[in-house]
Amino acid sequence: MQTLPTQRTHLIAQLAQDHVYDIAIVGGGATGLGVALDAAARGFKVVLVESHDFAKGTSSRATKLVHGGVRYLAQGNISLVREALHERTTLLNNAPHLAQPLPFIMPSYKWWETPFYGIGLKMYDALAGKAGLGKTEFLNRDDTLAALPTALPQGLKGGVKYWDGQFNDARLALALARTAATHGALLVNYCRAADLIYEAGKVTGLTCEDTQTGQQYRIQSRCVVNAAGVWVDELRQKDGLANAGDGRRPTKAMVAPSQGVHIVVDREFLGGDVALMVPKTADGRVLFAVPWLGKVILGTTDTPRSDLAREPLPFKEEVDFILNESARYLRRAPTRADVKSIWVGLRPLVKPQDDDGDNTKGISREHTVLVSRSGLVTVTGGKWTTYRAMAEDVLDKCAEKSLLENRQKGVTTHLKLIGAGSQVSGQQSISSPPGIHSYGNEQDAVLTMPGATQVLCEGLTEGMVRFAARYEYAIKVEDVLARRSRLLFLDARLASTLAVRVGEILQEETGLDPEVPTFIELAQHYLYLP
Repeated sequence: MQTLPTQRTHLIAQLAQDHVYDIAIVGGGATGLGVALDAAARGFKVVLVESHDFAKGTSSRATKLVHGGVRYLAQGNISLVREALHERTTLLNNAPHLAQPLPFIMPSYKWWETPFYGIGLKMYDALAGKAGLGKTEFLNRDDTLAALPTALPQGLKGGVKYWDGQFNDARLALALARTAATHGALLVNYCRAADLIYEAGKVTGLTCEDTQTGQQYRIQSRCVVNAAGVWVDELRQKDGLANAGDGRRPTKAMVAPSQGVHIVVDREFLGGDVALMVPKTADGRVLFAVPWLGKVILGTTDTPRSDLAREPLPFKEEVDFILNESARYLRRAPTRADVKSIWVGLRPLVKPQDDDGDNTKGISREHTVLVSRSGLVTVTGGKWTTYRAMAEDVLDKCAEKSLLENRQKGVTTHLKLIGAGSQVSGQQSISSPPGIHSYGNEQDAVLTMPGATQVLCEGLTEGMVRFAARYEYAIKVEDVLARRSRLLFLDARLASTLAVRVGEILQEETGLDPEVPTFIELAQHYLYLP
């Protein structure tokens, strides 16, 4: 697959051209990028704009799991589990350099937990069928401690081992964007959708603003998809106001944000490549301890939040919950002093709707597709694992409403993402420290970059920074240290020390302000412990 350059001057020049697109997408997270790739692969003329960087919001702040949804099985939602298991396999096959199987163990501290959870996980295996990643196993106490050497031994009865998937979320988002570009899509980050364009009461495009220059552009499109995640209501409100004169009721909020917190500590707290999962903590929430890129992620919480901050901070009770619950299951309990980074993501939970427009809760209860009277298509909810199925649902609805032609679906089922392919060699686990392996079959291209042998820190070279600027849409220090590499999410203090040098390289490559002071300030957010 061709490695295309992503110089901003070229992207903006394309945006300024007088084209009529088939579909214009607002939002460069998992959902919007999935729609862009599917539409472009079907031959539609596609443009996507993102107000910040690709995956800046929720899509870079996941628990890094590609899963079928064990919890939904307990709820009896068999169809949702089947869909997620199918999509899990598809994702692992299409991006093997970014998504891989991962074993999990549920430790049992009560006699009934092993048979109770084990039977449910055997059902999980049965639903997966040939798409299964490994057989569920009942473990005795010694086997559990051998696989989870840092598990608290006092009172341990045994455990259950099962398999799900793990991935690098921000780099997967980038792979979606770059793969869509190879199919002809135009994707522009740091370009804000300012308003919608109407003709005879119907949406016919949007105006957008290059946030780096303030320059505005008009995009004409047969269909506009609002895929801004937790922020979809902003565009929906503008659409409602534009159509207020036809007797339409005020647009109701679609999203009820929920906050998820993740804490990163050193690998020694888990001691291996097996994840720990507690399906029901003291207050009924789930706790994970997941090995990822040489560190361990502890999480997660699920707390309602009313504001839509781009960089939300954790609440004290959330940090206390994760650390206190971890202490109940780990031999050595992490403390605040052990935290390398902490990040918060806002999840777009969908409120029940009785919208005047066409309300479609797609095949999956996890996501919702709405089409307003003006023809604005909004999609939100869902999860990373099912991004591809969500994209198909969106394009199905666009065809149903005659906004797009009904072209053959399923084109992305076996579509390898950029970096995947027969030339991938020397693949390492995603739980291993970061390195060149995350580039898949683009490794050689990265190694030919100037500075490829100049190591900034483990897993990051000057050549990787230049590759990010030339081929991965990066213009700011944050783009590189938070999402092209994941250093901000792994070790915020170390990331802060590299900001100046990374900024110098980016400025050489792009001629744009890499915003070094802004990043150094941001890094403090990832160390904030209330």
